[in-house]
Amino acid sequence: MSVRRFIFGTIGIALIAAAVFVIRRRPSRRQACKKLIGTVGTNNAYKITLADAGWKVIKTLTAGTYSVTIHDDSAIHNYELDGPHGKSWTFTAVPFKGTKTVTLKLVAGTYKAYCAAHESTMFQHFTVT
Repeated sequence: MSVRRFIFGTIGIALIAAAVFVIRRRPSRRQACKKLIGTVGTNNAYKITLADAGWKVIKTLTAGTYSVTIHDDSAIHNYELDGPHGKSWTFTAVPFKGTKTVTLKLVAGTYKAYCAAHESTMFQHFTVT
């Protein structure tokens, strides 16, 4: 075997090994953090929503990790989320107005996004499967 063939063969094997390493280290689409948008009180309206990145209101989600951006547009409302097994999150409080982003791991179950000050009229249910 020639030295040249040995060197090129060794380099080829190293490149293939490096490519396999890079491919395995790259997160899959399933592992990527999905984005959600929560909005409450736009123009002081008594409305709360949780939507996907395309602004479609959520009815069902797949269990996983989500980046949730909350837009609290009113000092008279807040944004909270209740989940299965007594899990609860308070993202904003009255009189906060502004935007917050949090990362949540959602497990299978029923969830409720709501304004605690006006819970009887301002809520949205969704399911995680």
